[in-house]
Amino acid sequence: MSSFLRKGFTLVEIMVVIAVVIILITLALPNILRSRIVANEGAALANMKVVNDACQAYHVNNQAYPDSLLSLAEPISNPPYIDSTLASGNKQGYQFTYVKVDADHFTLNADSTHTGLLKGRSFYSDESQVVRFNSSGRAGLQDEIVR
Repeated sequence: MSSFLRKGFTLVEIMVVIAVVIILITLALPNILRSRIVANEGAALANMKVVNDACQAYHVNNQAYPDSLLSLAEPISNPPYIDSTLASGNKQGYQFTYVKVDADHFTLNADSTHTGLLKGRSFYSDESQVVRFNSSGRAGLQDEIVR
């Protein structure tokens, strides 16, 4: 009686395992990408709230809105209203654009810096602190409100 000891895997077994792994990756990848987009959008909304709140506090203290995001990070106000990373205009996959219209009005846009599958929505806000979004272009006053 001879015993046949099988060592290793056959080519068919390896191909089946590879096929199963490819199918699992194909099913999981869209969910992973979507969760990353949602996380970036959530961070952008939180950062917009931070800037809006900082602008309101700045307005109370100075009777005018700041000239730029950098004005909110200056150490004149101890501590600064916002961190220096956000004051630079780029944070967590979004470009923040602040425009002072006049002493009592400003606009704030947050546009995704990603392209293709990772591109998220764009956001807009002003001194009213209502945040609006646009999925296909730059957000503005006429766009839908974030709920």
